[in-house]
Amino acid sequence: MSVVLIIVTVLCFVLLLLVAGMRPQYSSYSTNELVRRAERSLHFKKELKRQRVVPTIYAVLAVKTSMLLLIVICLSIVTFGWVAGVAISVLVVLSYGSLASSRIVMSVANRWYRQLEPHSLALIYKYPTVFALLKHTPFYSPEQYRRFDSKEELVELIEQDAEALSDGERKLLASTLLFADKTVQDVMTPRTVIDSIAKHEFLGPLVLSELHNLGHSRLPVIDGDLDHVVGVLHIRDLLSLDVKRSTTVERAMEKKVYYIHQDDSLEHALAAFLRVRHHLFIVINSERETVGLVTLEDVIEALIGRRIIDEDDIHEDLRAVAKRRAVHTNDTEDGVDL
Repeated sequence: MSVVLIIVTVLCFVLLLLVAGMRPQYSSYSTNELVRRAERSLHFKKELKRQRVVPTIYAVLAVKTSMLLLIVICLSIVTFGWVAGVAISVLVVLSYGSLASSRIVMSVANRWYRQLEPHSLALIYKYPTVFALLKHTPFYSPEQYRRFDSKEELVELIEQDAEALSDGERKLLASTLLFADKTVQDVMTPRTVIDSIAKHEFLGPLVLSELHNLGHSRLPVIDGDLDHVVGVLHIRDLLSLDVKRSTTVERAMEKKVYYIHQDDSLEHALAAFLRVRHHLFIVINSERETVGLVTLEDVIEALIGRRIIDEDDIHEDLRAVAKRRAVHTNDTEDGVDL
């Protein structure tokens, strides 16, 4: 029995414990959160790059552990003979995992790993193709992520959970979480698709028929153009009109008009709807120009994550209509974008 072989076997066993005890740490942020933060910070960009190769590091450590275990078994048999060597090998296989997980071994192993990690990362970055072969190697990996750093993270988890939550429940939870971050501009009907009526229009049979065919429950009343909204015409109120006695829109409309800024939050809009008990606001910009309109239904839809079908509204999603129209807006053959 050679003393040198015994020393080498013991050293390999110690090295096995240290490698098996190494635990590379994931970032405290998830990969998706790091992607968002990496757009604004070089520090998070580097952290994101490291995060993506941590599984590869675990795979490399798993391969190294297996190789060292095999070396220790072979050395044990060569050094102590078949009977004693096999007995020692069985003992090593059964005990090295628990020994490597002890506090002392892990402390030393991870201190050593932190010194070696920059070199390991450099090799992985330099030879990604070689290390990609280890991608499907089975290995132990701790839980990557245990907390939420943003509402977006929680929303992503909710949207991915198709087993515990129904489709409607996922939409409801996600919409509720993001509701406070949305503005009036996100849900308003754009100016380009607003149907309106002039205040001097006579409400005769033809006009009434056209209004009903529009499929809206209420319309803004204008004095010249959409930047001068002077009232709101409720279609239901027109049902009691005597068609034989024409009257003007100005006489039939509700003169109270409420304005809201396009950058106001939906929380502010909802509170305003509840306070004034009105169903339609005119949306304006900083120059008090009309940029759209928003209804109580728009805000509720954003809160619950699904459309509300008003029994008086037969039109399709007007925001989608506006997007289709925008394809040909200000798009002349000789036009130049600066």
